Amino acid sequence: AAPAAAPAGAAATAPELTVDKSRSKINALGAKVTGQHDIVFPEFDGKVRLDGETPTSLSFTVQVAALQTSPEKLVTHLKSADFFEVEAHPTATFTSSEIKPLAGQGDNTHEVTGDLTLRGVTKRVTFPARITVTPTDVTGHAQFGITRQDFNIVYKGKADDLIQDNVVLTVDLTAPRA
Repeated sequence: AAPAAAPAGAAATAPELTVDKSRSKINALGAKVTGQHDIVFPEFDGKVRLDGETPTSLSFTVQVAALQTSPEKLVTHLKSADFFEVEAHPTATFTSSEIKPLAGQGDNTHEVTGDLTLRGVTKRVTFPARITVTPTDVTGHAQFGITRQDFNIVYKGKADDLIQDNVVLTVDLTAPRA
């Protein structure tokens, strides 16, 4: 049987684990009519809290200004006001408000809900995740879509090469328990 969702105050008192960046990654996939672009966010930090063996909270901060993709001309454009506007909004954050177990959802074990702040706009998001707690690590994998226009990223692209509104985020995090 799956454990019950953690009580509201449990996250504040549970030990905090630090995400190991060398074993973790945060990426996005943007698409347009003629193709797609993988965007890597190599600079981030994150925290996970457990109550015993139950995940109770997750938070991370991404240095959007450090994004990587190719060609270099695209990197410059993504950092501009057309997209992330990194001079005014150099980071993106996520802070969970609830992590609850899922049953019968394939590889996904939990549903995570929280506030995603991107480009100065905060939206509540909910997504399925596979979270595994072992004696040595807590690992999590999630892949979910967001609508870029919800975060004031409204650049349409060229008339013959329009950009899709949906962006797929992939988050793989590992936090050692030692």
